[in-house]
Amino acid sequence: MTASSGLFTPRPRELVIRDLLDRSRRRFDQLPDDSLAALLEDAVYNERKRLERDTVHEGERERLDALADALVHGKRSDWTQHGLDLVRWWADEIHGRFSQRAYRAATRVLPGALTRILTARPSRLPNWGGLESRIQVHGQVEQIAKLAEEATLILAPTHVSNMDSPLIGFALYQAGLPPFVYGAGLNLFSNPVMGWWMSRLGAYTVDRKKRAVLYKEVLKDYSIRCLTTRHHSLFFPGGTRARSGAIETHVKKGLLGTGITAWQEMLAAKRDDPEVYVVPLTLSFQLVLEANTLIEDHLEEAGKQRYIISDDEFAQPRKLYQFASRMMELDASIVCHFGDPVDCIGNPVSYDPAERAEQAERRRRYVLDGEGAVEHDTQRDTIYTNRLANALLEAWPRYSHAMVTHVAAFAAWQCLEREVGSDDPFRLVRVPEGKRTFPQHVYMERLRAVVDGVKKGALDGRWHCQLPDSAEGTLDAALDRFGRYHRSRALQRVGSSIVIGDPRLCFYYRNRLAHAAEALA
Repeated sequence: MTASSGLFTPRPRELVIRDLLDRSRRRFDQLPDDSLAALLEDAVYNERKRLERDTVHEGERERLDALADALVHGKRSDWTQHGLDLVRWWADEIHGRFSQRAYRAATRVLPGALTRILTARPSRLPNWGGLESRIQVHGQVEQIAKLAEEATLILAPTHVSNMDSPLIGFALYQAGLPPFVYGAGLNLFSNPVMGWWMSRLGAYTVDRKKRAVLYKEVLKDYSIRCLTTRHHSLFFPGGTRARSGAIETHVKKGLLGTGITAWQEMLAAKRDDPEVYVVPLTLSFQLVLEANTLIEDHLEEAGKQRYIISDDEFAQPRKLYQFASRMMELDASIVCHFGDPVDCIGNPVSYDPAERAEQAERRRRYVLDGEGAVEHDTQRDTIYTNRLANALLEAWPRYSHAMVTHVAAFAAWQCLEREVGSDDPFRLVRVPEGKRTFPQHVYMERLRAVVDGVKKGALDGRWHCQLPDSAEGTLDAALDRFGRYHRSRALQRVGSSIVIGDPRLCFYYRNRLAHAAEALA
C-alpha cells in the first residue's frame, strides 16, 4: 500500500470501532482475573469521580452501574462484556470524522476558512490576505514531504496555545505536506463551528478529564491503528500547553510509545512500508492569546488541580477575534520550524535514500529474531521510547526562534533579578512598581548583551533568531508588539525609563528563552 492510497482513506466507522474492541478484548484475555478486575474497577472509580463534576450524558451512569454490578456478582465473561461496552462508548467518542471534501474545501478557501475556524464570527473577519507572511514555515519540508510518501510520520510539536492545531494545519498545507490526524481536547469542540471543522480536518477527541487507565489504553490503540493504516499523526508530547511559556523540558511518553508499537506491528505483518519517523516541530509566537491565563495558572500551581483550562481567552470569541486581527498586522508573527526527523527509537533519519535503507535494515535487527519474527520486549521498548523523548527535548530548542518579545522580556527580567537580588519568580512578580522601573540606559546595556548572546547562539546553531539589526530596534519592535493585544503591558516606556508593567506577562515571555538562560547570563 502506498502512502497516497492509504492516507485518510475513509474508513467505515464501525470498522474502526470493531478494531479497537478487538484490541481491548485481546488485552483482557491476556490478563489474569485479579489484574482484569483491577483494570475495570479503576475505570468505574475514575469515571464515577468524573461524573461528580462533569456533564452526564445519556446512558453513562447506567453503563458504569452495569459494569460495577458485573464485577461484584458476575463471572469473567460478564466483566469482559460490560468492559467492552465502555470501550465502545469511548471509541465512538474518540474517533474523528475526517472528510476529504471538507479538507479540500478548507485548503481551497484559505486563509478565510482558517479565520472562520478560529473566530466563528464570519461577519467580522480581519484581513488575513497575507497569511503566508504572518505564519512562516522553516525546515527541510521538501525532504520531509518525500519521506511522507514512503513512511508514516509523527509530527511532535511544542504546545504554546489552543491556536496551535489549526495553525499547524495551515503550515502543513503551506509546506506541501499531507494532512495529519491529531488529538484535540474535548473542550475545544464546545465551539460548534470550530468543532465541526476540526473533526473534519483530522482531529479526534481526547477527554483529559477521563483518568481511567483503560481509557488511556483505548487512546493508544486508536493512535496505533491510525499509524498502521498510514495516517500521519500529530502528537503534543508535552500533553498540554506550556503554562510557563518555556519550551517543554518533560514529555508524556504514552502516545510517543505507540510509534514503536505500530512499527513492530507493521514489521510483523511483513508490510513493505513499515517505517515510522518522528518530526520535531517548534512553534514560536511573538504574542500568545492565552498568556495571562497560562502564566497565572503556572504561578499559582493550579495546573495540578485543574489540568485543563476550559475558560481561558481561547473560549471567548471576542478576545480571539481581537487577537487574530492584531496578530495579522504583524509580519512573521508566528514561526513553524520543522526539524530533521528521527526514527521511532530516537536515531537521526538520513535524507539519502540508500543510507536510509541501510538505517532501516539495521534498526529492524533490534526487534526481529533470526527468523524475521518480532520479539516483544516491553523493557526494551520503554528504553527506546525514552531515547525518542530525549531526542525531542534536545531538538525543540534548536529549532526555536528568539523573537523581539522574548528577548526584550528576558533582558527586563534580568534587570529585575539584579534590582531585587533574587531569582525567585514568586517573589519577583509581587515587587512594587518602583523596583520594576529602570533607567533606559541601564536597561539598554542589558538588552544589548542579551541581543548579542542570542545572535551568537544562532550563529553557533543552538537556536534561531528574528531580530532587528540593533538593540534599539529590538526594543521599539517589542514595545509595539506588547502594546497590540494584552490589556496590561509586559514592558513599556515611561519617560526616560523602562517599566515592567505586568511582571507575570514579562515572566511568561521571558521564559521562552529559559533554555538559553545560562548562555545569556
